[in-house]
Amino acid sequence: MALEEPADSSGLVRRLGTWDAVLVTIGSVLGTGIFLTTSDVARALPHPGLILLAWAAGGLLTLAGALTYAELGVMFPRAGGQYHYLKEAYGPLWGFLFGWTCFLVIMSGGIAALAVGFGEYLGFFLPFFSTKHELFRVPLGPVTWAVNGGQLAGALAIAFLTAVNCLGLKEGARLQNAVTLVKIGSIVGLAVFGLLGPAPAMPDYDAPLPSGGLMAAFGVAMIAVLWSYDGWYGFTPLAGEAREPQRTIPRGLIGGTAVITLLYVLMNVLYVRVLPIGVMTETARIGEAAAGVLFGPWGARVISVAVVVSTFGCLSSTILYAARIYLPMAQDGLFFRALATVHPRSLVPAACLLAQGAWAIAQTFSGTYEQLYTYVTFALFVFHAATGAAVMVLRRTRPDAPRPYRTWGYPWVPLVFIAWSLVFVANTLVSRPVESGIGLLLIALGVPAYLGWRRGVSAAG
Repeated sequence: MALEEPADSSGLVRRLGTWDAVLVTIGSVLGTGIFLTTSDVARALPHPGLILLAWAAGGLLTLAGALTYAELGVMFPRAGGQYHYLKEAYGPLWGFLFGWTCFLVIMSGGIAALAVGFGEYLGFFLPFFSTKHELFRVPLGPVTWAVNGGQLAGALAIAFLTAVNCLGLKEGARLQNAVTLVKIGSIVGLAVFGLLGPAPAMPDYDAPLPSGGLMAAFGVAMIAVLWSYDGWYGFTPLAGEAREPQRTIPRGLIGGTAVITLLYVLMNVLYVRVLPIGVMTETARIGEAAAGVLFGPWGARVISVAVVVSTFGCLSSTILYAARIYLPMAQDGLFFRALATVHPRSLVPAACLLAQGAWAIAQTFSGTYEQLYTYVTFALFVFHAATGAAVMVLRRTRPDAPRPYRTWGYPWVPLVFIAWSLVFVANTLVSRPVESGIGLLLIALGVPAYLGWRRGVSAAG
């Protein structure tokens, strides 16, 4: 493929089309959630109709986010996504705090969590890589550092995918697209074969609704559902490498979200058709349980392979897009200068990829990524709410700015998106006040870091 003009001052090249954008969006979402979280939903809402309603509602709320981000994406089709949206709406500090939090924990911790999850499922087939297989233990004063096979498998996966993405955008995107197509095929195959046969559980959609606290129960279920939809914004940091961004970005975000919603609802139709509600509430690995009922032990193993592939693909997508957040920060002088360059041959932010990979591997081996991820992940929804509001802020402050795409249903669609983001934040603050407080502290540490980098820029100027 012939190189096109650089996307913006970052030096990246526009190579990704609509097909790539849709697959990146799907791949960023489709991990382990759909194979696991319906059991949590069933415990909160023990009724087949309400389970399907929760997953459909989650898709519509996520679609509200995609519709909102699409307007910002075409206004600022640059590498970095939310970094630019927040910077342009509220000033450089907000953009920096987003990027700082992503590098410190949200994205790197998410990569570590996905990597160890990949190792855990891989250990089902290769016990050496199981999280239960301890490789060595080192006493470090009052604490002990232990490394298991799942951590090693996760670190190797991060290193491999980082290396592939350093070769070039085409190589990284090809691998990502191939894995995503396999993931989609496995879900569609399981659902189609399962729905064509008789219904072992025969869901009773006319059953009485659960009594008492239905709205509260629905809210609890939606938390699990919306976590499974997380990652739908994954293409926005890649906007600087999108061909015809005014078309590619909206189609990728909206189309990918629509496909994910269809897949998730389809899988849950299968679940309620195959498993009684009582079994669903007691089954953590609901995808394996459903396949086991339909196809026997070999079916459960096939689903285990699908989970391995899905986790690997989600890890690949996150590594691909997250590294693009740090490039514009560094080029603005608000991050390490060594990360401000694009590799002259591969034309990708190789330094950002390597730094991200090294820090994620360190978190993988440290064993602390779960705690750190819990501390700060709720902050992602603070940034989601702020980004949703940025559409309204920029409509007021820059009314004449070109908007090749405008959010459908404005202002109600952005308001719905902002509202559910704030509900997530409030729920985490109430249910986990200590972890939330530590998370706020980690974010606040970005303020002196920002001031330090700003002084460096002023001195250099």
